[in-house]
Amino acid sequence: MAIHEECGVFGIYDKSGGCAESAYYGLYALQHRGQEACGIATMNGLEQRCRKDAGLVGEVFSREDLAQLNGTMAVGHVRYSTTGGSLRENAQPLTLSYVKGTFAVAHNGNLVNVDDLRRHYEYRGAIFHTTSDSEIIAYIIAQERLLAPSIERAVANTVRQLRGAFSLVVMSSRKLIAARDPWGFRPLCIGKRRDAWIFASESCALDSVGASFVRDVEPGEVAYVDLNGELQSIRDCCGKERTGLCLFEFLYFARPDSVIDGQSVHAARLLAGRYLAQEHPIAADVVIGVPDSGLNAAKGYALESGIPYNDGLIKNRYIGRTFIQPGQSARESSVRLKLNALRSTVSGQRVVVIDDSIVRGTTSNQLVKLLRDAGAKEVHMLSSAPMFVAPCYFGTDIPSKEELFACKYSLEEMCRLIGADSLGFLSVESLRKIAPDCSCGFCDGCFTERYPIPVEEQGED
Repeated sequence: MAIHEECGVFGIYDKSGGCAESAYYGLYALQHRGQEACGIATMNGLEQRCRKDAGLVGEVFSREDLAQLNGTMAVGHVRYSTTGGSLRENAQPLTLSYVKGTFAVAHNGNLVNVDDLRRHYEYRGAIFHTTSDSEIIAYIIAQERLLAPSIERAVANTVRQLRGAFSLVVMSSRKLIAARDPWGFRPLCIGKRRDAWIFASESCALDSVGASFVRDVEPGEVAYVDLNGELQSIRDCCGKERTGLCLFEFLYFARPDSVIDGQSVHAARLLAGRYLAQEHPIAADVVIGVPDSGLNAAKGYALESGIPYNDGLIKNRYIGRTFIQPGQSARESSVRLKLNALRSTVSGQRVVVIDDSIVRGTTSNQLVKLLRDAGAKEVHMLSSAPMFVAPCYFGTDIPSKEELFACKYSLEEMCRLIGADSLGFLSVESLRKIAPDCSCGFCDGCFTERYPIPVEEQGED
């Protein structure tokens, strides 16, 4: 089974226009969710336009591009791929023309029944041009629209056929639609700016365009803006499944200024750090975090332990996030370019360094070496995530067991291999307590091998 993408989606409906520019700013706010490719599709009357390409938002779009894309609706997407998916043709949004007109789809997630769906529709004559789940979703919507009374009902009928993680934004010629999977694996929220409606993967994107947060799209809900500009909802699939929001959203993926299903990401990371301090007390002089998603957990550890917090690692802001870049050699090279130790903080000190997670051990080994080269007397490495013991099948780049550090070595061996004086991980029990305000249940399958959807239901490439 190929693991595909963790991405960011954005959609806006604004009769006053200027939607391309709003989508651009929204995608900028979601850039942390994907750095390989991005795209914006707009609708102006019956005319649909799209620009997408490999690269960052600021690289792909010029002011002239946005002027040409201007419209009263827009959907946008930022993407990163994992196994076998780093292809230009997989950039989104996907735009389609069919007998009922045109529509565009932006998708975040990973379907576990994608192979069954692909075979089913190929036997009925479908021809797919990409390796993306999103193309299959778009095809099903088009098929369902031939019989359904409306595009939103076609999306709702499509949702019933999909198993796995998906947050969708769909734009037809006259309506903007958002859908979230019944398990709630991936976040999706709703915002309002005067008469405009916005759908986005995270609330930080609403802030970037001056919109107010209204609510989250419920797991299983299809929300849409009707012809009168009013928000409507189809809830056929709501409450049908045990919800399982990915806990890694709070540990790593989401921006700390976002609120997901009622829970502040910043507060969740602080709490993870506090629990780490309770579980792994260490005699040390300073606590530092690995930028960016380890910083809040480090502050939480410092608050709970009483050990001073300080900046100890400086990040080159022009280097992307190592975890979401495909290929081990790319990860190793970018770690060396990305971080440097602050000698004035760590030299001669017993240092507690907190990272958001330890997946393959590569980054941890280089971090410890950086700190020792800068004069650290002791280096104690802590992870605000538990040990990874299983892959993710729902869109997060957690590799196979054969690549996972914790599946190959004991705790003592891992500590020796990364060169640390001690090594510790947050417990699964504490992880489940870091988001007390969240309205969803959680998926912690990569830490426990217990998934909301049974693994045996998934097809294989």
